[in-house]
Amino acid sequence: MEYDVVIVGAGPAGLSAAIRLKQLAAQQNREISVCVLEKGSEVGAHILSGAVIDPIALKELFPDWKERGAPLNTPVTEDRFLILEADEAYRIPNFLLPPLMNNHGNYIVSLGNVCRWLAGQAEELGVEIYPGFAAAEVLYHDDGSVKGVATGDMGVARDGSHKPEYAAGMELHAKYTLIAEGVRGSLAKELQQRFDLRNGVDPQKFGIGIKELWRIDPKKHQPGLVIHSQGWPLDASTGGGSFLYHLEDNQVAVGFVVHLNYENPHLSPYEEFQRFKTHEAIRGFFEGGKRLAYGARAINEGGLQSIPKLTFPGGALIGCSAGFVNLPRIKGSHNAMKSGMLAAEAAFDAIVQQNRAGHDELTAYAEALRRSWVWEDLDRVRNIKPALTRFGMWGGTIYGGFDMWCHSLGLRLPWTLRHTKADHESLRPADECDPIEYPKADGVLTFDRLSSVFISNTNHEEDQPSHLKLKNPALAVEVNLQRYAGPEQRFCPAGVYEFVGIAEGSPRLQINAQNCVHCKTCDIKDPTQNINWVVPEGGGGPNYPNM
Repeated sequence: MEYDVVIVGAGPAGLSAAIRLKQLAAQQNREISVCVLEKGSEVGAHILSGAVIDPIALKELFPDWKERGAPLNTPVTEDRFLILEADEAYRIPNFLLPPLMNNHGNYIVSLGNVCRWLAGQAEELGVEIYPGFAAAEVLYHDDGSVKGVATGDMGVARDGSHKPEYAAGMELHAKYTLIAEGVRGSLAKELQQRFDLRNGVDPQKFGIGIKELWRIDPKKHQPGLVIHSQGWPLDASTGGGSFLYHLEDNQVAVGFVVHLNYENPHLSPYEEFQRFKTHEAIRGFFEGGKRLAYGARAINEGGLQSIPKLTFPGGALIGCSAGFVNLPRIKGSHNAMKSGMLAAEAAFDAIVQQNRAGHDELTAYAEALRRSWVWEDLDRVRNIKPALTRFGMWGGTIYGGFDMWCHSLGLRLPWTLRHTKADHESLRPADECDPIEYPKADGVLTFDRLSSVFISNTNHEEDQPSHLKLKNPALAVEVNLQRYAGPEQRFCPAGVYEFVGIAEGSPRLQINAQNCVHCKTCDIKDPTQNINWVVPEGGGGPNYPNM
């Protein structure tokens, strides 16, 4: 199938790019063919974010977004920031917080529902969207430029044989291919290696965000309330924090982020989240409520220093495939959308205005992004994440507040702190760290991982090849288990990894791939980089309703 532009991923970046291409074509009465592939069973099925969204990009894409019925229904009405200790909670007065941290004018949303709405707008403009089709392979021309992508075969059995319903994947060729897979996508990872896109930039840094959606007692619900916290249950050497966002319909989104450069292999981000909800300042919101949904995903945290080269012959990286999250604001959707719009404008200009044949580099995209408010948004917080790494939670937070206040007062500090190592390099040997005893789940406020995976509606066809590959199975035991006490059992928020046969003296790593919620944490945090996450059969994975 031939298109002018193929976009991999129907998230905020991919859909914004598709919409902008069609808007430009309509304005100039020209034709341009656009296709979006989405590995989830429907648009929004794999979308998970807090989310408090800054509408700046949406206003540019659709100035009349309110009249069009965009699902931004809950404006932020109050900000609270808490410092938690085991038995106490201290609120930081709002006047002490840098203005950048003020959420006035922002909206609490389900980002999945925003993407579903964007998909409807895109289809009205003539964009072809194919959910349930995972882009599994990058296609190349003889000269090495990107030709397009191929979707994965359907109906392949675990042993590689073809089942009766087998259907071969499709090749989609394009003049330009935009990669909008989200964090740590398999195609983006390949392209960064093949074209050396990370040469000269810092390692990308990541966090894992774990989220639940609750319906709470109406008496406790405060639409528009935003609460963030730092501190307990994490120690001072481990970065992270929480969010509580009060949406409409008595719903509250609660989540916990752990930075993946943590050192203690005994730590479980999932269990830290469950423990967080038991704090006296937090648990009251959820008592008498009901948990509705669960999910997890990795988050880009590297910021400006970690953005790779954005273009390659035949395409570009947009959204979280490149890494435009503003960490202290815990926001990236606005930047992702704008990056998609800028890439679309560069592609449209190349195809329609310059009549280029494609397969070259969209250098105008990278240049436009450096001139845009996205670059400014990231530049003013560029030192926050490296400060947290260098000075610890509290030293980094104090420095971060100082740095952001300077920017708010018009003073750009002349230095840029660097990220010096990747997150998988940070684990210390298990015998150098204190074990962590986590309380048993009560099934009311706290829950085990398997019951959580159940309400994520995760499903994979069990008789298919595993999409979680070990480059060398022996390393899982010889290094991960013996040196780090098997950290994959704990850093995975879905119970995918477990060591069996230990009592019998013949341990091995068992991979329960059907549990995978596609967070990619294993691909990021595995200390030997032995786990490779690739896309499963299209349509597999979580099916988030309102995340």
